[in-house]
Amino acid sequence: MEGGRASLPWRGPWILCLLPALAGGQPLAAGEAAYEERTVTGVRGRAVELSCGPAMSAPPAVVFWSFAATAGGSGPPRAVAVGSGREVAVAPGAGKLGRVILRNGTLELRELRVAAQGRFLCQGLFPERGQLRVGYAAVLLRVLVPVSKPFVRPTAAAAAEGAAVALTCAVREGTEPLSFSWQHREPRGGPPASPAGLGGSGAELRLTPANRSHTGWYACTVRNEVNNRTSEPVYLDVVYGPDEPAISVEPFSPQQGGFSAGEREDVVLSCLAPSNPPSRYVWLHNGSQVHTGQTYVIAAIARAQAGTYTCLAENTHLQTRTQATIVLTVYYPPAGSPSCSALATGDLRDVALRCRWLGGFPPARLRWVGPKEEEEEEEEGVMGTSFSMATSIQPGAATRNGSSFSCLASHPALPQGAVCGTTLWVPAGGPSCVAAATKGDEYVMLRCQWEGGTPPVTLRWQDGGGQALGDPVPSATVLVLSADGSLRGRDFVCAATHPLRAAGAECRLRLGKPVASPGALTAPPCRGGVARPCRLRPPASRRAEVPELEAERSEVAVLEGGEVRLACRRRGGGGANLGATVAWYDPKEREVTPGSAKYRLERGEAWLSLTIRDAEWPADSGIYRCTAANAVGTASLPVRLRVDRYPAPPNVTISKLRYTRARTEVRLEWRTQGAGNLTGFVVQRRQAKKPPRRVPGPWETAAGDIEPHSRDRRLGGLDPAVVYAFRVLAVNHRTAGHPSEVQTPAEPPFEAYPAVMGAAVAGMLVATAASFLALRCVARHRDALPRLHDLLFRTAGPGTQEPTGTPEDAETAASREDGAAPAPGDAAGPSTAAEPLSAPPDPTG
Repeated sequence: MEGGRASLPWRGPWILCLLPALAGGQPLAAGEAAYEERTVTGVRGRAVELSCGPAMSAPPAVVFWSFAATAGGSGPPRAVAVGSGREVAVAPGAGKLGRVILRNGTLELRELRVAAQGRFLCQGLFPERGQLRVGYAAVLLRVLVPVSKPFVRPTAAAAAEGAAVALTCAVREGTEPLSFSWQHREPRGGPPASPAGLGGSGAELRLTPANRSHTGWYACTVRNEVNNRTSEPVYLDVVYGPDEPAISVEPFSPQQGGFSAGEREDVVLSCLAPSNPPSRYVWLHNGSQVHTGQTYVIAAIARAQAGTYTCLAENTHLQTRTQATIVLTVYYPPAGSPSCSALATGDLRDVALRCRWLGGFPPARLRWVGPKEEEEEEEEGVMGTSFSMATSIQPGAATRNGSSFSCLASHPALPQGAVCGTTLWVPAGGPSCVAAATKGDEYVMLRCQWEGGTPPVTLRWQDGGGQALGDPVPSATVLVLSADGSLRGRDFVCAATHPLRAAGAECRLRLGKPVASPGALTAPPCRGGVARPCRLRPPASRRAEVPELEAERSEVAVLEGGEVRLACRRRGGGGANLGATVAWYDPKEREVTPGSAKYRLERGEAWLSLTIRDAEWPADSGIYRCTAANAVGTASLPVRLRVDRYPAPPNVTISKLRYTRARTEVRLEWRTQGAGNLTGFVVQRRQAKKPPRRVPGPWETAAGDIEPHSRDRRLGGLDPAVVYAFRVLAVNHRTAGHPSEVQTPAEPPFEAYPAVMGAAVAGMLVATAASFLALRCVARHRDALPRLHDLLFRTAGPGTQEPTGTPEDAETAASREDGAAPAPGDAAGPSTAAEPLSAPPDPTG
């Protein structure tokens, strides 16, 4: 016996007969039999004990356990185990209930199975006060099944925002009633929480409609009275977006209608559009794509990069797009720095302070600030604010000599701003006058000069009667008079005025015989020698100036080999220029003279043009000067000439180079790489193999007249015994491109295979046709060719034998065809007319 279980085999119903035998000779209190019913709960896989009789009673002398299933069972109870003392017998079919152990009348079921759920009946004889009492017990056993590990099944692993989603928690087994609970965890971690406010309950969780907050991990817990289990988390992805993008700009400088940035600043544009999966960002500048990514960094932004910037956000899963647009304004200051100047007004009593700083965006703000000692006096020295240009009128009488004024410039792109200034002052001394004769005594030039001062001193020539001659000129003025007798003894006054000087100044000249000053002019005596004063006509005066020049273009460009024309002309009339002469100088400061092969000069009344033939790069590039000189001074006007080379032609690559069969020609093909203007191609060749220690020979031009659209060439005149190397160059006017790689021709492909195959096919066709004709001929002439006909068209019988092919067989066959009888020594046998038999040779012969 092991564990209270008998090792004896089951003997059937013998134990039923044991009960009266055990009771024989002993009183049986049948009227005192005990009846008991109770319910016991067990868990599948665990152990449960079923007792027979009261808990405190003695173990029964004999016990019999039987089982009747309550679910789906029918028929009488079936025996489970029988025991008497230490002898125990377990029914063979009891293993379906679990591992059965009977000890002291108590039935123990280990590793309990679901099939054990039902009614267990116990019948036993219990010794009590020297008698045997019959006891009956009915035990209703409930087998509980633990909850298996649940699993979550969503209707979709990914759902669009707004759609209905349901998650189902399923278990394979578990005794009901079952209770369900749900846990939700954010996608990026965190403690699980009950999804409060979500629709559905129990085994199904409904998300109607699903929104982005529902994204995350879901798990369910199932409980019954035995245990509880939690499923593995399942991720639910709610796809949404993209939302309206939000664009941020760094540095942050908003303005009305957009953002602004200073030129050369680093600008960072960031775009955020919530979306799942994350948005794909594309940046557009004025409608053209410039960047892909959430952040667009514009390093050292330029003014050309101003405009509209659009952030396009795309959800690649939903194929949805949203966009947002901002206007980015780039502020840039004007070039250089502000310039300040001071000029006398039209009445020469006040000073006009002018400040200029043109350009920039937005225009620079300019304002004049007076002397420091006046700034504190109710801002009397602060003038109004203007843009790009600011002018302030200062009364000359109220302005002290040496007063300083400043122009303050401010601009959004310049944190420090800019400033320029000027100081008003009167030059010391007075005007100086000089008279001189010019151009072979044809003219008299009166020069008045008083340099310095801010604003400059205004000078004006007058005659002795105070009549103005010419216009007022600052600092220096020249009056040119025609030399004749009317100038003798005349007085000329140079009047000088300055706004800061209350009284004017002047200098005088009297023209007459040279007394102390050389260069003075004498007037001829009056006609007729009359001693009365002559009536002089007013002098013919004109204002003399340095010649002014102008050119068609200050910079001219030409391609090498071309011809270019540079032209300049004088401004104003010819008299005012006092016979100015015009000339051209090359970049080496050499005067261009007529008759040069390189240059051609064309002269007009007030203009002079220079034509440069066959421009060379870079020798002819540089600055050409047009000069004009007269008695007053010399003017020079630079004109820059830029000689450009033709764009380099594209690179060339050889794609095919192969000999013909005779090796006297090659087939060459090439292709170009990249863009570039070209006018043709050149193919060069040389010997590829040279004797040792010898330098390869020069390249020879094999073809030089190839059209620009051609991409192949057939070159002949080759020596079959020489191995050649070839290369191709693209040509663009005077510029040759980079040569292609050097290649040697490949051998021609083997071309006999098609001919051999053609001959073989033709031979097979001819042989087939001949065989067909031969068979047809034999079939038609069976009488003339009986043996051949029989050989080709008839088959042998089952009992025939192939001829051996000996001479004797041939003779025998021939004699039988003629009707002769066989020889006596020959072995006779059956024969047919269609196929005669051959006799074996006589062994005795």
